[in-house]
Amino acid sequence: MVDNRYATALVIGCVLSALATVYLSVAVGTRHWYQYSSPAVRGEANASELRSLHEEFMDGEFDEKTYSDTLFRLNGSVGLWWRCVLVPSTAHWYREPGAAMAMECRSFTLPQQFTPKYKEPGNHNSGEDMLRTYLWRCQFLLPLVALGLVVLAGLIGFCACLCRSLAPTLGIGILHLLAGLCTLATVCCYLAGMDLLHRASMLPDHVDGSLGWSLYLALISSPLHMMAAALLVWAARSHSQNYYRMTAYRVA
Repeated sequence: MVDNRYATALVIGCVLSALATVYLSVAVGTRHWYQYSSPAVRGEANASELRSLHEEFMDGEFDEKTYSDTLFRLNGSVGLWWRCVLVPSTAHWYREPGAAMAMECRSFTLPQQFTPKYKEPGNHNSGEDMLRTYLWRCQFLLPLVALGLVVLAGLIGFCACLCRSLAPTLGIGILHLLAGLCTLATVCCYLAGMDLLHRASMLPDHVDGSLGWSLYLALISSPLHMMAAALLVWAARSHSQNYYRMTAYRVA
């Protein structure tokens, strides 16, 4: 028999866990982690330059310098799996008032996620930047680890429900705590990596960068996982202590 307090903690913990998992899944799959605001197209020469950058971005080989410059110049947005630019939907590249704009995206393939970063982006002779390389790989792997931990916790919880046992609840809470820490580490790695990129490749004049809503979703999911973990651990420990007291009382 489970006390109402413990049952309530378990229900709230499960709801928080579900919300955190949805937020993290949406954050991982969307592109709005970081966004750039670029100046409008000015003249035919500028339009031709931007058009060539766009073509290289869409059809050229993967190169950090090329896609970063395109993101800077074409109101780009970048996530963990996607990089996108905002371009006119017509062949004519002048930005007239009310002109329709279209978002065009390319995904980071699995091999590209593990491509080394260089001290000077695009210059393979400058030497590998180990810090940026491992920050990029961590920001890609850690959210997958977090989601894997939550799925494992869910499977253990389902089996515990079938067995009508609260014994695995402590382990489930610890898995949620680890998932929250992995999510927080993902956000920290992403922010550190973007800061290092902007130091190695300076933003052009009149180009501003800002954090996007996808990053904030990931940031929100971390404390939600930790709160779910705290409730689950409290319910498991308190129920266990209460059970031992009741057993000792009956024996006495």
